[in-house]
Amino acid sequence: MPTSIDVARARRETPGCERVLHFNNAGAALMPTPVLDAVTTHLEREAQIGGYEAADEAQGAVERVYDTAARLLGCARDEIAVIENATRAWDMAFYAIPFRPGDRILTARAEYASNYIAYLQVARKTGAVVEVIPDDETGQLSVEELRRMTDERVRLIAITHVPTNGGLVNPAQAIGAVAREIGALFLLDACQSVGQMPIDVNEIGCDLLSVTGRKFLRGPRGTGLLYVRRRALNQLEPPLLDLHAAEWVAPDRYILRDDARRFENWETNVAAKLGLGAAIDYALEWGLDTIWARVSALADRLRERLATLRGVAVRDQGAVRCGIVSFSVEGADLTALRDTLCTQSINISVSPREYTLLDMQARELPAVLRASVHYYNTDEEIARFGSALERLLP
Repeated sequence: MPTSIDVARARRETPGCERVLHFNNAGAALMPTPVLDAVTTHLEREAQIGGYEAADEAQGAVERVYDTAARLLGCARDEIAVIENATRAWDMAFYAIPFRPGDRILTARAEYASNYIAYLQVARKTGAVVEVIPDDETGQLSVEELRRMTDERVRLIAITHVPTNGGLVNPAQAIGAVAREIGALFLLDACQSVGQMPIDVNEIGCDLLSVTGRKFLRGPRGTGLLYVRRRALNQLEPPLLDLHAAEWVAPDRYILRDDARRFENWETNVAAKLGLGAAIDYALEWGLDTIWARVSALADRLRERLATLRGVAVRDQGAVRCGIVSFSVEGADLTALRDTLCTQSINISVSPREYTLLDMQARELPAVLRASVHYYNTDEEIARFGSALERLLP
């Protein structure tokens, strides 16, 4: 495993680097050649011999995806489900929890809209209640306040590890310790953290964790993972079942699978699944510690450059900050600014208020621009981005 990134090699193996300055890795990172090859090779095979037959031929490679995903997260292969995206992985976990009236769901102020909408829906249907844990002075979730809020009615602690609208990294391991102390389930949305930093589910102590393939893992869109701790499995019945998730054993009876694949369904995009496995292998080859060191250093340098620009305010919070850099531009239409940069082959994104409503309202931010770096990005790209942005400032 390398101790530093061979940036020249990483860029050679990333075809998109020749075309764009890509600071939208928190949206969808550029795929490396091994991932592209894994997807296209299987699609070609489907066209040549048929989809079922190609899947049978690739079965060994598909099974290895579970091994490599387990290695990525530090768990057993039977605790892994491969799902079509992180939202569906998270939903399958959350909606499997049997909430009762009075159960408490504790979450963070910077929680993502899709998750919070699900909390509200389940609360309306079951009588559970949703409560927001205050932030500490750095802007991350306050573990002290979380501990103060706990009691025997807390059924679930559900946190977004890295919020979509900024660079903070919530203290997942400390949250996991609290969850274990009180016997609550802990669901971690890790779609913005896996792939840019080391993640070990046993160190964190989460029972459930959702992952996307398209972001920092650099996999194809329409791929994701769900980790389900073995000891939590029998507390959870997925909201949707088919003949892959369960076996029909009598006219009036079915039996659930005894592993995390009870959260999957039979029909799957085999090519994308193989691409996800290739992306995980590629990340593990570089080493997550090595990736994290480079990503966090690049993001810090980007924040320093932005801080020199007139009317630009960096909006990241947290004691630990990651590869996502959020900022606002005084007097600018942020969407128009993003679109103009896109015409210059510079990719960033806009995070609007409604994606993280509670946090953005509290900070009185209608939207932020989001530039997210990865290990194949360079200091030269940071300089180019800074100059391009400076020319567009009102």
